[in-house]
Amino acid sequence: MHRFLASCVLLAASFGLHAQSAPVTAEGAWARASVQGQSGTGAFMTLRAREPVSLVGVVTPIAGVAELHEMRMDGDVMRMRPVETIDLVPGKPLELKPGGYHLMLMELKAPLAAGTQVPVSLRFRDARGVESTLQVNVPVAVRAPAGHKH
Repeated sequence: MHRFLASCVLLAASFGLHAQSAPVTAEGAWARASVQGQSGTGAFMTLRAREPVSLVGVVTPIAGVAELHEMRMDGDVMRMRPVETIDLVPGKPLELKPGGYHLMLMELKAPLAAGTQVPVSLRFRDARGVESTLQVNVPVAVRAPAGHKH
């Protein structure tokens, strides 16, 4: 498992070699731990942009599929659906959190153990169509770290 995670970190680092660095910071990142046989989990964080950009994609070597998702009430039912983009407004934090926008990691290649980290590459696009990436090492936990409202 440790070799697998180490290779994931190296792979994620290679994603950033050919991409422009994003004008975005991430804080409070965490991914929900999974168990053997569980095929998906969520990842969460707060993003802050220095200029108007849209979050347009997510890649991680630990999942066969990684998508941007939204949960919201539809009448009396909470529904989750994939979204193509999430706009970030400069100076206004965007919370990726349970029950709202979040990263969905599916077709997990191995269970995510609490106390480990997973590499995630976030892809952004500005108004001119220029793409940039932000590499985030996301800690895995059973629940949100202390002090986080999500």
